Amino acid sequence: MHSFQELSEKINVHFNTRHFPETPATLYEPAEYILHIGGKRIRPVLCLMGNELFDEISADAYYVAAAIELFHNFSLIHDDIMDKAPLRRGMETVHIKYGESTALLAGDVMLVKAYDYISKIKPEHLPKVLQLFNKVGREVCEGQQLDMDFEKKETVLLDEYVHMITLKTSVLLAASLQFGAILGGAAGDSQHHLYEFGKNLGIAFQVQDDYLDAFGDPEKFGKQVGGDIIANKKTFLMIHALETASAEQRAELTKLMKENPSDKVAKVLQIFKECKVDAWANQLKEKYLQTALQHLEDTAVQEVRKKALIELAGYLIQREN
Repeated sequence: MHSFQELSEKINVHFNTRHFPETPATLYEPAEYILHIGGKRIRPVLCLMGNELFDEISADAYYVAAAIELFHNFSLIHDDIMDKAPLRRGMETVHIKYGESTALLAGDVMLVKAYDYISKIKPEHLPKVLQLFNKVGREVCEGQQLDMDFEKKETVLLDEYVHMITLKTSVLLAASLQFGAILGGAAGDSQHHLYEFGKNLGIAFQVQDDYLDAFGDPEKFGKQVGGDIIANKKTFLMIHALETASAEQRAELTKLMKENPSDKVAKVLQIFKECKVDAWANQLKEKYLQTALQHLEDTAVQEVRKKALIELAGYLIQREN
């Protein structure tokens, strides 16, 4: 069994080749550009880990892993256009560097190439893999739309936010593991538990991300603290604060979001602390992490084979922030 780090190196060897023709360069250079500006490639590595849990890593797992990474980057190009984001992984986004029209086309051709890779797998696995790939693709789009809808909504309930995050972020992590399990010949029950492990781990990771944006050390986190607060994002923390705050605190939060004063971040964080949002967020993260680990426990595979996934969960979900 390989560690996440070892499989990352393997996927990089397989993936760091040219995926598209030379011409027209105006279309294919932007697609190659986003594929080579960094990123941990967690999703394709999860596909290999899900495969190795049940069998030796197959050639088909590498094909599906490449399809997952192409699909993920296709969605990032389009998300960045919608968000008007200038940077991705510290580099210019595709639409800023090459223009919006070209960025849209580059994203489209990446999705086509993803299906091209899936078409190469063994025929006996193709129907299940295609069905799951299409389901996840649809759900990621639904999650992105819900995220945009929430920007216009005055109130977002916690359950609504969890549903949106599940679709936008977690289902692709979960499916990446299940793809590997399908190719490894896993039984349906084991596929289900592995999917639920990935889904709950993804939600725990998002809770942690929201928490660190507000309370993290900017040097360790690599982001400006309070970025979500400045952008008026409805995160786990903001939703819980609005649900538990006193009428006076709620009025103050609403005013701060509308008026955007220079000391907005400090004032919002003060209300968060008064509402004990920081402790609540850590408890919520732990709840989803434990649910994830229980599903991994229930997966019908020898414990020793699960070690790499348990280590990955520990790496992704830091207990000390």
